[in-house]
Amino acid sequence: MSKPTPISGFPEWTPAQRMIEQFVLDRIRATFELYGFAPLETRSVEPLDQLLRKGDTAKEVYLLRRLQADADGPAGDDALGLHFDLTVPFARYVLENAGKLQFPFRRYQIQKVWRGERPQEGRYREFLQADIDIVDRDTLPAHYEAEMPLVIGDALRSLPIPPVRIQVNNRKICEGFYRGIGLTDAEAALRAVDKLDKIGPAGVTELLASTAGASEAQAKAVLSLAEISAPDASFADAVRGLGVSDPLLDEGVAELTAVVETAAAHAPGLCVADLRIARGLDYYTGTVYETQMIGYERFGSICSGGRYDNLASSGNVRFPGVGISIGVTRLLGLLFGAEALSVSRSVPTCVLVAVTAEEDRAASDAVAAALRSRGVPTEVSPSAAKFGKQIRYAERRGIPYVWFPGADGDEVKDIRSGEQVPAAAGEWTPPRADLKPLVGPAGTGA
Repeated sequence: MSKPTPISGFPEWTPAQRMIEQFVLDRIRATFELYGFAPLETRSVEPLDQLLRKGDTAKEVYLLRRLQADADGPAGDDALGLHFDLTVPFARYVLENAGKLQFPFRRYQIQKVWRGERPQEGRYREFLQADIDIVDRDTLPAHYEAEMPLVIGDALRSLPIPPVRIQVNNRKICEGFYRGIGLTDAEAALRAVDKLDKIGPAGVTELLASTAGASEAQAKAVLSLAEISAPDASFADAVRGLGVSDPLLDEGVAELTAVVETAAAHAPGLCVADLRIARGLDYYTGTVYETQMIGYERFGSICSGGRYDNLASSGNVRFPGVGISIGVTRLLGLLFGAEALSVSRSVPTCVLVAVTAEEDRAASDAVAAALRSRGVPTEVSPSAAKFGKQIRYAERRGIPYVWFPGADGDEVKDIRSGEQVPAAAGEWTPPRADLKPLVGPAGTGA
C-alpha cells in the first residue's frame, strides 16, 4: 500500500488532542444539562429539498449517493445530502415528532456536520458542533433570546480557553431600518452587510447597489447602522439618532436591549450590541449571535446562532425557536494550532502494574482489576522485562505510577518523584490531580 495522502478539511486529532476534545465536550454537555437541555441526536442525512430551502447553501452541501447509482443522479426520496448544520435537521425532527414533545422543547445536540467549503485554519469540511435550541408551539417568548448568551457564556467560561465576547444584533432592527429608508429587499441587504468584514465598506456599497437596489444615500445609511456598537443599551440611542422610524425597528431595539441588559446582569462584559452582525442564513428573524475569542478575532466567530420563526411549520401551526451553536472543532483547531492547550499526559492510564514473570501475570491482572473496580485507570505491563525497562515504558507513555506486586506485599512508585511506598490494591488511591489527565492552558503544568 502506498503512503496515504492527507485529505484537507477532515481533522484527525492525536490521542492527546482527542482527550482534550473529550474534556471540552464533557464540560459543555454538563453546562447544557444544568440549564435543563435534554440530549438529542438526529440522522446525518436530510432530503436535499429540506437542506436547500433556507439560505444560499447549495455550494456547501455534500450529496450522498451510492457508487452504482443512476448516472442521472438521485431524485425524489433518494436525493439526500449530509447536513451542514444541526438547526435544519432539528426543525425537521420537531415537525415529525411534535405530538410526542413537551413544549417549550429544550434540546442540546453534539454531532458532526459537513460543509463543502475551502478548508483553512479554523475552517473544516467535517467538524463537530454543540447546539442548544428552545422551540415552542405558535409563539416563543423573547426572554429565551436573552437566555442563550447566558448558557454559552457559562459553558465557555468552564473551559481553559481565552475569554469570549458575544456580539448580538436583532434582524428586526436591520429589516425595520431598511424598510424605513425605502429598501424593499431586506434579505439581500442583510447578506451584503454580512460580508462587511470580508469586503469592506466599499465592497458592501457595491453589493447593496447590485443585489438590493440601494441608492448611494441608502447604502450610506445601511453602513451607518452597521457601525453602531455598544457594550450596553446605549446602542438604542445611537439607532434613534439616525432618524429612521418603523414599528419593526422599535420592536427589535426593545428585544435587543433586553438581551444586552440580561447578559450584563449575569456576566458583565459578556455581550456587546454590534449592529453589523447579520448572519448569512435566511431563516433568522430576531436576535442573532456571533462569538469572538479574545486574541483570535481575525478567525471570525466560534459560536453563532439566532432566533427563527418560520423554519419549522406545518399548515397553520408554527414552531418558532432560538438556538446557538459552538463550533467545537473550529475552537479547538485554532487553539491546537497556537499550541495554547495542554494535557498532563497523553494516555488515560494512571497506574502501570509491573509483571515480575510471565507465569505471574495473573497476579498483576488481579491487581489491575482491583484498581479499576475503584475507578483507577490501570493497565498491565506488556512484558515481564526488567523493572527498569517497565518503568521506562511508563515514562514514555506519561503514566505517573508503577505498581510492583510482591509476595510480602505490594508497593507503588511515583516515577516522577521516585517515592515508593507499600500499598494495597483495595485501599490505595492516587491524588485527585493524578487520577485523570488534566487539561489546561499550555504552560500551566496541566
